[in-house]
Amino acid sequence: MEKIITVGLDLAKSIFQVHGIAENGEVLVRRTLRRSQVLPFFRGLPACLVGMEACASAHHWAREIAALGHSVCMMPPAYVKPYVKRNKTDMADAEAICEAVTRPTMRFVPVKTVEQQAAGMILRTRELLMRQRSQTANALRAHMAELGIIAGTGTQASQNSWCFSGTKKTTGSPAPRALP
Repeated sequence: MEKIITVGLDLAKSIFQVHGIAENGEVLVRRTLRRSQVLPFFRGLPACLVGMEACASAHHWAREIAALGHSVCMMPPAYVKPYVKRNKTDMADAEAICEAVTRPTMRFVPVKTVEQQAAGMILRTRELLMRQRSQTANALRAHMAELGIIAGTGTQASQNSWCFSGTKKTTGSPAPRALP
């Protein structure tokens, strides 16, 4: 029996496609795996080259599969796309990944550690929160302008303009009061 030397793995949320070839290019494995079957499948294979597209869960799977002794290479999806021979399906993607990973001029994405991924998540979360803070301040300024209360731009100007006096007034909009 021939030995699988290259595997193309198309990642998804729950269903994964595997395409494995021998040294002569003969297809030895073409199958669908559930998430729970991926690691047992690779445990049963001798060490080989595993290619996958760099997507949401790729770094996790690359670390897990590499820990089993396989050589894992991740590629940007845009670099794999030219190797899809027919309609875009998960199985065709797995075959294209298997083909692309063997190309000598292919550019690969380095596998990130958990710490590198965590640092990136912190930065993206901070950027998201800053964008949301600006969106909220702008929306509040627009709503207050509808009531005739005009505030300067920027978070500091908004904070100083939106302090209101007590609730003794019974009609009309609340009167703005500037902070000292």
